Amino acid sequence: MNLDDIWTPFLTQLSKSTAVSTVSKKKITGIPFLYFTVNKGIGKATIETLIKVEAAKVMKGKRLQMDYSFVREDQSLMVYRVRFLVPQEKMFCCGNLCPDCIRFRE
Repeated sequence: MNLDDIWTPFLTQLSKSTAVSTVSKKKITGIPFLYFTVNKGIGKATIETLIKVEAAKVMKGKRLQMDYSFVREDQSLMVYRVRFLVPQEKMFCCGNLCPDCIRFRE
């Protein structure tokens, strides 16, 4: 699964929000960080709700999970670490008679 297909609409929807002036994604050592420039009076709870709602929309119908954590805040700038996670489970039988083999799924 190409996660760019998830990130593009996710960032587009975040930037359309009235709570946010600008949104940018930066990868630092392979970990994506979102930099939000928020409008006056917008708090951390509002941005976190926005992240959850928009992530749920882009993940709908896909086997993904989203993980986010608050990093820092400086005046109107908020930084979050946001990752979309693909489940790590076996998709084929390796022939080693593993107890969690895909052959035993219903």
